[in-house]
Amino acid sequence: MANYPNIDTELLRSFVAIADHGGFTRAAAAVNRTQSAVSMQMKRLEEDVLQRPLFERSGRQVRLTAEGQILLGYARRILKLHGEVMTTLRQPHMVGAVRIGTPDDYVMRFLPGILARFAQAFPLVQVEVHCEPSSQLLQRRDLDLSIVTREPGTEIGQLLRQEHVVWAAAPGFNLHEHRPLPLATFNSDCFCRAWVCNALDAREIEYRIAYTSPSLSAIMAVVNAGLALTAQLQSLIPAELQILGEAEGLPHLPQSSIVLLRNPQQQSPVSETLAGYIVDGFRL
Repeated sequence: MANYPNIDTELLRSFVAIADHGGFTRAAAAVNRTQSAVSMQMKRLEEDVLQRPLFERSGRQVRLTAEGQILLGYARRILKLHGEVMTTLRQPHMVGAVRIGTPDDYVMRFLPGILARFAQAFPLVQVEVHCEPSSQLLQRRDLDLSIVTREPGTEIGQLLRQEHVVWAAAPGFNLHEHRPLPLATFNSDCFCRAWVCNALDAREIEYRIAYTSPSLSAIMAVVNAGLALTAQLQSLIPAELQILGEAEGLPHLPQSSIVLLRNPQQQSPVSETLAGYIVDGFRL
């Protein structure tokens, strides 16, 4: 029997993510790794393990070679079987459903990688995701887990991450040409919006609330079109936008805390396991 090298499932997981997301950058976000780490993984898979080219690169576009297409089918089957084995032998009790609440902000940035890893390990668990603002999630009693944003000093639950809130605008957005400053913000019950307004008032900078939405994607679409300025957690700012600050005459904004809340009335092995994946995902 030939002595072939082993293929690490993490290499296959990143490879499948590249195929599914159409590139290294979005795949890296999906598996919660840096783009350079994913690139090194694929270099190892191509050169050391398989010794075959798996990608055709043209600028930022990445396409699978014929060998890559063959590997993709096998990779999906291997990862599916791996998840089934781990569930059946290591966690036979991990079945059922878990309900998680999160603001729209974190769905695209953090949850894909977290839920992908959880689904690989526990494919029999059903996950319900409810997207609502933090203020509404704090009032709900029917969720197993909730991810909410809190002001520093008012944290409850388990702290996942602290980040600065920063200003962002489309490239070429000239602050001096827009007076009063048009802002794109979440709805009025968002404490971050109050921070922004208070900071501008303290500097006596004229502004107007031009666009509001509970959806981060809607806010970013407006900002990307050059119609307004926004302030969000730094990790939520897309690469195509520019981050502005005190050098441009804008006030400094404080940090915000992201916390995980557990429902003490509905704790279970399923919810506690997913909570662990969430904690790890936000730390990455």
